[in-house]
Amino acid sequence: MNRRRVVITGLGCVTALSESVEELFAALCEGKSGVSTIESFDASAFTVQFAGEIKRFDVSKYIDRREAKRMDRFAQYAIAGAIDAMNDSGLDLSKEDPYRMGVIVGTGIGGIKEIEEQHVRLLKKGPSKVSPFCVPRLMANAASGNIAIQFGLRGPCFCVTSACASGNHTIGEAFWNIASGRSDVVVTGGSEAAVTPIGLGSFCAARSLSLRNDNPQIASRPFDRDRDGFVLGEGAGILILEEYEHAKQRGAKIYAELLGYGATDDGHHITAPLPDGAGAAMAMKVALADAKINPGDVSYINAHGTSTELNDIAESTAIRTVFGEHAYQTPVSSTKACLGHMLGATAAVELIAAIQAINKSVIPPTINLDNPDERCGLKMDYVPNVARETKVDIAISNSFGFGGHNACLVIGKV
Repeated sequence: MNRRRVVITGLGCVTALSESVEELFAALCEGKSGVSTIESFDASAFTVQFAGEIKRFDVSKYIDRREAKRMDRFAQYAIAGAIDAMNDSGLDLSKEDPYRMGVIVGTGIGGIKEIEEQHVRLLKKGPSKVSPFCVPRLMANAASGNIAIQFGLRGPCFCVTSACASGNHTIGEAFWNIASGRSDVVVTGGSEAAVTPIGLGSFCAARSLSLRNDNPQIASRPFDRDRDGFVLGEGAGILILEEYEHAKQRGAKIYAELLGYGATDDGHHITAPLPDGAGAAMAMKVALADAKINPGDVSYINAHGTSTELNDIAESTAIRTVFGEHAYQTPVSSTKACLGHMLGATAAVELIAAIQAINKSVIPPTINLDNPDERCGLKMDYVPNVARETKVDIAISNSFGFGGHNACLVIGKV
């Protein structure tokens, strides 16, 4: 089977820093942080009171408020990102076969806010007061379904849920869908809105989060020896993937080509990675082999880089395993320090950052990296605190999740 080429022709995002891809990347390169004290609910009783929270999202800019009421915020974020990405792509849907256009959008949790609110109604007012829209709002596939309805798309439409690797798995599945000839265009990415009492409380209980309530903007510190946990975030990243000849024929703007995808599992522990990063290393090896790219050809690695004790060490070890001596010449950075960890959305937003690094010839920094952890590799180049202007032809983006899920994507300049 001849594999078809797959390119990215549209980008959209909703994040704590910006709802504009251009503004988001500029903010990342300036080292700005979207992490702040939580305002959407009273978090004073929690051990952690901050997050990468989206403060002033106005869904009415994208869809009718009445329609929006039938969606949890994670689906609203996805719809907003999809509308911007579709507009950015310049696709004329009246000229497309809707059965050749799919939607594959992932989430780690789905409508957690809806579950919380309806459970309170159930306990306080009884089962007859539970909303009839509860299931359509909470289901993890609500984002994909609502995007398909928004644009009248009738090709493959489903959701991938694999914790914090959801975004990369989703984009990888969309990639294969087009490469194999099943679709010409796929709307893909990830969305999450887990900055809620249960979302925050559960990670607090697991002792996964940074406790720097006095200075939230420096709380996320990937690869720094003083890191004390990740920062919860929320948002969406949506991309339009398109078959290369299809995009070329209509004169589309092409951001980058999706070259390869690798996925593995640690088969080790439900939350902790393999200490030697073997599963993550294999995902990178598979992705590079799929792309027919040598490790030495990679210009930039967008790391999963969560700012947790175990992940940062395991990922750094995995990179050295795969790249050998090239690991010390290849820039690696984590944008989670600016945005927090958006769970199922994070990989999609990070891939957008890697795409922009290719197009702008600028690598965003790892902020708050003041004292590199020697266990992560002192000779490795984590692009500390200051963006770097440099040519980026090929980049990889890593994403790892609870359950041992590992996923890696390879992109390149067209």
